[in-house]
Amino acid sequence: MAGSAPGGLLDGRRGLIVGVANKRSLAWGIARRAHNEGAELAFTFQGDALERRVRPLAESIGSTFVEPLDVTDDGQIDNVFAVLKERWGRLDFLVHSVAFANREDLLGRTVDTSRTGFATALDISCYSMIALARAAEPLMTGGGSMIAMTYYGATKATPNYNVMGIAKAALEASIRYLAVDLGPKNIRVHGISAGPVRTLAASGVSGMRGMLKVMPERAPLGRNITVDDVGATAAYLLSDLSAGTTGGIHFVDAGFNITAMRHPDRDGQSGR
Repeated sequence: MAGSAPGGLLDGRRGLIVGVANKRSLAWGIARRAHNEGAELAFTFQGDALERRVRPLAESIGSTFVEPLDVTDDGQIDNVFAVLKERWGRLDFLVHSVAFANREDLLGRTVDTSRTGFATALDISCYSMIALARAAEPLMTGGGSMIAMTYYGATKATPNYNVMGIAKAALEASIRYLAVDLGPKNIRVHGISAGPVRTLAASGVSGMRGMLKVMPERAPLGRNITVDDVGATAAYLLSDLSAGTTGGIHFVDAGFNITAMRHPDRDGQSGR
């Protein structure tokens, strides 16, 4: 088991990580960094296939809390937080890294999105954050921090992102409204907008190879990001270092979002 660092940013904190799929997941990058900073973690999974991946990862950092959770099922959400309350009594942070849209709604035209497909994408990718925040609030008696994962496709039309971009835009709006609702209880809510990374979720987006090629050509830092980059930003947002911030969308994309086109003098050179 990997040991956590003494005097870490998250010493004594307890957090729930929702959305780990495998060791390449952004959620796992966050979990690994949170553990290294001293946090005690709980995990969820959906279905037997994901349990076989999540449980060994949780065990590798000493976590014994691994519970089933379908975020579209309010009963399962209630059960996870009931177990958290019984075992820990409180919760210090929540990480939401869950999104889904039907493949046909990502590959086709946005205008052809079915009513059912739209509802599915918004429910799983956006409403689930609201539902989890509502369940977590009573356990954050001393304040806390919540993070949801988003993407640049929420603000700019991105090829093959379609209804997921709409869902992420709704998620980002939800983050702002949740920050207002929960701020009086000293609960902070943030979004991390990560650049493209080779993850299980990203495999559902057509053209990922091309996106990874364009990033170093256009991003000011001249490189793609890693799950460790995301984990480091999350550690800041989950810790007291970010005590004066809430409701923001924090880009971890090597600066890609501030540019309009590739710099003519760079010619695809890498900054790392």
